[in-house]
Amino acid sequence: MPEGEAESPERELHLNLFVYPGGHHEAAWRHSASDPERLLDIRFYQDLARSAEAAAFDGVFFADGPALADNVRYASRFRLEPFTWLSAVAAATERIGLIATASTTYSEPYNLARLFASLDHLSRGRAGWNIVTTGAPQAAQNFGLDAHPVHAERYERARDFLEAVGKLWDSWEDDALVADQRSGLFADTDRIHTVDHEGPLLKVRGPLNIPRSPQGRPVYVQAGSSEDGRAFAARYAEAVFTAHQTLPSGQEFYADIKRRAARLGRDPRKLLVLPGISPFIASTEAEARRLHDDFNELTQPEYSLQLLHRLLGIRLSPEQLDGPVPRELIETGGERGNGSRFQLVLDIVEREQPTVRQLLHRLAGARGHRVIAGTPEQVADQLQQWYEEGAADGFNVMPPWLPGGFDLFSGHVVPILRERGLFRSGYTGRTLREHYGLARPSSRYAPRAAPATVA
Repeated sequence: MPEGEAESPERELHLNLFVYPGGHHEAAWRHSASDPERLLDIRFYQDLARSAEAAAFDGVFFADGPALADNVRYASRFRLEPFTWLSAVAAATERIGLIATASTTYSEPYNLARLFASLDHLSRGRAGWNIVTTGAPQAAQNFGLDAHPVHAERYERARDFLEAVGKLWDSWEDDALVADQRSGLFADTDRIHTVDHEGPLLKVRGPLNIPRSPQGRPVYVQAGSSEDGRAFAARYAEAVFTAHQTLPSGQEFYADIKRRAARLGRDPRKLLVLPGISPFIASTEAEARRLHDDFNELTQPEYSLQLLHRLLGIRLSPEQLDGPVPRELIETGGERGNGSRFQLVLDIVEREQPTVRQLLHRLAGARGHRVIAGTPEQVADQLQQWYEEGAADGFNVMPPWLPGGFDLFSGHVVPILRERGLFRSGYTGRTLREHYGLARPSSRYAPRAAPATVA
C-alpha cells in the first residue's frame, strides 16, 4: 500500500461535493458571506475541488441543463459547460472523482462517448456520468425540436443511448494501443472493433477514435426517482443521486432500488444510494437555525413562486404567501412538473401543513433536498442514522453557500465521521471506481478466457 494511504474497510460512507453556482440556497448569492463576482472564475471552482480532495471526498459533482432557467432573474441559475469545467478541475487535482451531467435526449452517443473517454484519460480514471433525460421542456427548441419528448420516450432513448455508448467505450480492447517504437506498431487494429449499433432509435457504426479509458467507462450515476427512473437506475446505475425529506422515505427508496437491482442479477451493494443533504452548521442549534433564517429572509417571493409552479403546476400570487397551501389547486392543477419532486413537495404539504411562505422557505434551501440546521454533532448524527438504518450509502453534500458552507462541513463534520469510523482518513485508490468500491468492467469485445480442461 502506498505511503499515506488508508486501508479501506468493507463498507464506508461515501461523500460527494455537489457544486452549484454560489451555493444551493436560492438566495446564497445575496448573502454577505458569498462572492458572486467569482462565479465565472475557474480558480474559485479549482479551490473548491482541492478542498474536497483534501477532505478525501469521493467526487465533485457538477450539474448541468441545456437551457437557460426561466428564473435566472433572481438566482444564480446559469450553467457553465461541464466538460470544460471538469477538465480545468482535473488539471488542479489528483484523486477526486469528476462527475458531470449530460443529457441522453440532447446529445449524440458518439460525441458524448468521446467527451467522457477524453476526460477519463486526462484525469487518469476519475470520470463519472450523471445520466439525465432532461426535464426542462424549454430545451427542445434549442435543438431544433418543436416539443420536448414525453417522459416514456426520453427513457426509451436513454436505454438505447446507454447500449450505444457502452459499445463505443469497449470498441478498443485494453491492449489495442501498442505504441511499440521498435517495431513501429502503434495500434493493433485486430483489437479495434466497429460496433454497428442499430437500436430502436439510434444507429452508430464506430469504433470510437480514442483508446479504451482507464476506468473502461465512466461511473454511471443517475438521478431520477420516478417509476421509469427507478427501473433505469436498477438496470444501469452504479450510484443514484436522490432527494428525501424523511428517514422512512429514504429507507423505502433504498430498499426498493436495491431489491430491483438484485432481481436483475446485480449485486445491490454495487449500486450506491446517495441522497442530497444541505447543512447549516453553527456551534449551537439555535445559531444554526438563525443562520438558516437569515438566508430565507433574502429569498425573492417571485422566484420562489416560480419554483413552486415548476414543482407543483400551480400559480400563486404574493398575496397568498401567508395563507395555507391550496391543496385543492394541486389536485385539480394541470401540469404536475417534476414527477418525483411533485410527490416530495406534496408530502411536505400533507405532513406539515405549512403556509405558502413556510413551504417556499423549505424549498429554498436545496430544491427539495433535505436541509439540516444544527451543530456539527447533530449533522453527523443524522448522517450516521441514515447510513446505519438503511437509507443511504453516503451523501451528496450540498453547501447552502460557497465556499464557507463547505468549509464548515469539511472542517467540523468530517472529523466527527472519521472519529466514529464512518469515513476514510485518506484515499485508498486513484480512480472514482476505486473510491466507490466498483470493479472495472471488461470490454465486451475482449476475447473470453478458455474454460479450464480436466486432465
